[in-house]
Amino acid sequence: MKKKSLALGLAAGVSAAVLALTGCAAGTPGGGETTTPVAGPAVTVNWGEPENPLIPANTNEVNGGLVLNNLFAGLIYYEADGSWAYDAAESIESDDFQHWTIKLKPGQTFSDGSALTAESFVKAWQWAAADPENLNQWWFIDAVPFEGGTYDGGEDTLALEVVDDTTFTVALTRPMADFPLALGYTVFFPLPESFYEDTEAFGEAPIGNGPYKLSDEGWVPGTKLSVVPNETYTGPRTPQNSGVDFVVYSSEDAQYADLLADNLDIIQAVPQSALATFQDELGDRAIYQGTAVFQSFTIQPSLAHFAYDEEGTLRRAAISHAINRQEITDVIFEGTRTPAEDFTSPVIAGFDPASIEGSEVLDYDPELAKELWAQADAISPWSGTFQIAYNADSSHQPWVDATANSIKNVLGIDASGLPFPDFAGLRTEVNDRTITAAFRTGWQFDFPSQSNILGALYVTGAGSNDSDYSNPEFDALFQQGVTSATLDEQVAAFNQAQALLFRDLPAIPLWYGAVTAGHSTLVNDVEFGWDSWPILYKVTKTA
Repeated sequence: MKKKSLALGLAAGVSAAVLALTGCAAGTPGGGETTTPVAGPAVTVNWGEPENPLIPANTNEVNGGLVLNNLFAGLIYYEADGSWAYDAAESIESDDFQHWTIKLKPGQTFSDGSALTAESFVKAWQWAAADPENLNQWWFIDAVPFEGGTYDGGEDTLALEVVDDTTFTVALTRPMADFPLALGYTVFFPLPESFYEDTEAFGEAPIGNGPYKLSDEGWVPGTKLSVVPNETYTGPRTPQNSGVDFVVYSSEDAQYADLLADNLDIIQAVPQSALATFQDELGDRAIYQGTAVFQSFTIQPSLAHFAYDEEGTLRRAAISHAINRQEITDVIFEGTRTPAEDFTSPVIAGFDPASIEGSEVLDYDPELAKELWAQADAISPWSGTFQIAYNADSSHQPWVDATANSIKNVLGIDASGLPFPDFAGLRTEVNDRTITAAFRTGWQFDFPSQSNILGALYVTGAGSNDSDYSNPEFDALFQQGVTSATLDEQVAAFNQAQALLFRDLPAIPLWYGAVTAGHSTLVNDVEFGWDSWPILYKVTKTA
């Protein structure tokens, strides 16, 4: 098979990160005219059922995020290369990186015609921060350190002030140079007043301010979700198509078959069974590029023999050394993945694994793996089966089985995959802490900065900290990094923090993701972004 080259350099994200770390935020205002409907059939894209109703404060997975990103317009949005530009905002400014003034473009509305004002952002952020049941509450506490109250369910917990209809201010507890870079993420979207009247109903039929709105058909659970251009949207992401149908599939093989038959326009991931052939089969309709996706599996400390103690540390390191990442990426993924060297991504600015102490724990070393496992057995003998849980509605089984077999063959223990029918079922047990096995984890970056993944997954109490990792030294180094005024200073702090992750292994890094996707003969202008999502508003479709 002839493979197109895979770009895993630092191009994506560099301009955005450097910009935010070298002065007050800048961007490119755009839009100003309402969206004009486009004739023709809707673009179809594969999709999976979201874990939760479509509420920004409670959506932290890719299926829900993709839809919300098209239904809403944040203060900024991300270009394909990871750079950013203004969407709903006109300016985001600060003299000290701690106190920020945000101005909106005037005259904006939600798709129901209600006015978009500074209050639409402030009230939405206050609501998200006030409820500990929201998966994204931690964004207003740890990920982005807003000045404010105790987050006990009361009102006005954040230091936000509405100045006028198009202006509000934000006070952070400490300087955060790349604060504007975070503001394109889902959790910072605004909400209309109708949301507060019936939050449950809103989650099933959200009303946004973005380039699309729900069609009359809306969301049919288990089947599809349909959107059409939002004629009231005046921002820069003007839809070039008549709408998008997000179609639910139970298997990637079925998606690919429909793509080949022109019954589906865009697939976001080629099934493992077609990785060796998809570029030849699709030709210039094949998409293969580096993306900000980090893949791993996680072992919660509640699992027997894997607490954050001497035995657990030895076993985590032994398992890491027992995984032949290069062989798995070559054989299972046909070379379309790259073995992990750190806990971030090569397409994010600051990637420098050679300077991080302890990264050799990712080396395949069967003899060392056996030695470490024996040392752990001397503390407490191993019994049972080591399992890696995964969702069977995507093509994870081949790599999970290969990883489990690698562990089994090196360590001489029983090891296997543990399938869950779907993603939502797996994540429910993970979030409820009822899962009794290791489980696949991954991270699609929310914004192009290393602070996103390191904060979201490993800071004490973070909303996506599936490993329940808590290390005060790591937390301090993370805070040092996010308050740094230059990229070099930030990377130095983050690399010290990653050295602690290599020692404790709250997750076992596996490989970096890549977009292996494709489109039908009926669509053009298909582009995937730095974050692995298709940029749907740019897609054009013929009859």
